[in-house]
Parts: sequence; C-alpha cells; structure tokens
Amino acid sequence: MQKVTIICVGKLKEKYLKDAVSEYAKRLRTLCKFEVIEVDEEKISDNPNSSQISHILECEGKRILSKIDSSMSVMAMCIEGKQMGSEKFAEYFSNMAISGKSSLAFVIGGSWGLSDEVKKKADYRLSMSEMTFPHQLARVMVCEQIYRAFCINSGTKYHK
Repeated sequence: MQKVTIICVGKLKEKYLKDAVSEYAKRLRTLCKFEVIEVDEEKISDNPNSSQISHILECEGKRILSKIDSSMSVMAMCIEGKQMGSEKFAEYFSNMAISGKSSLAFVIGGSWGLSDEVKKKADYRLSMSEMTFPHQLARVMVCEQIYRAFCINSGTKYHK
C-alpha cells in the first residue's frame, strides 16, 4: 500500500477547509497510508522586505526538510512547476508504484512559497494552475486530486 504524505506550512484556520481535508483524509485512508504533517509558519509583518521573506522561506524550508525522509519521492507544489491534468497525475501515482516508490510526499509552502532548498530536494515540481490560490486552499485541492488519482487508477465513477 502506498504511503502518501502532505507536508505543509501552517495550520488550517477556516472550519470549512478543515472539514474538507478531513473528509478527503477519511476517504484516502481506505486507499493508502495517508497523513498530513504541518510545520510552523513564520510570523511576518504586514509589509515584509525581500530579506525578511528570504529569512521566512529559509526557516520554513528547514522545517519542511526535517520531515522528508530518504524513502520519499517528493513533489513540490510551486508556481514555476509544470502543470498536469488529473489523468496524468493518476499515471504519476501508478508509475511511482511500479518503480518501487511506495512513499510519496507533496510539499505545500506558506504564503511566500517554498525555499530553493526544498525545490532542489523535489523529484518533481507541480503547479496547480497559472492562477494564484491561498496556500490553505491548495491543501484541499491537493487532497482532492490525490483522491481523484486513486479513483482513476481503480476505475471508480468518482472521476466522471
């Protein structure tokens, strides 16, 4: 059984987002070993300068990297990544399983994104869209797409 981990910065604040992630987590736990690991978000002023943003990315990046183990295939969710459709995403899961990679980690940064070190550690960089989404909503979207991938691969009607 594949292990799927989402490593993300910050805690969900809105109840509707928590409820959505909980629902997908419940569904996913029947299909894989699923967990969400939250690392602390750095505090920041309302109008940070570039040096403060770099410091935040570095601190959050170190926390993220401490949660990644060597057995994980890492997918960084970042704006400069490549986009893929749901079917291609499902194929990615199948290919990982076939190649013996049974542990997948999806990394979602905080408001300012991911550090260069985290991006370098990633086996793949994925962009969800050319649009910008709040990082907390991204967690729900990643959970849904992971669930959809398992459904596509098992031939259930959810994807239709």
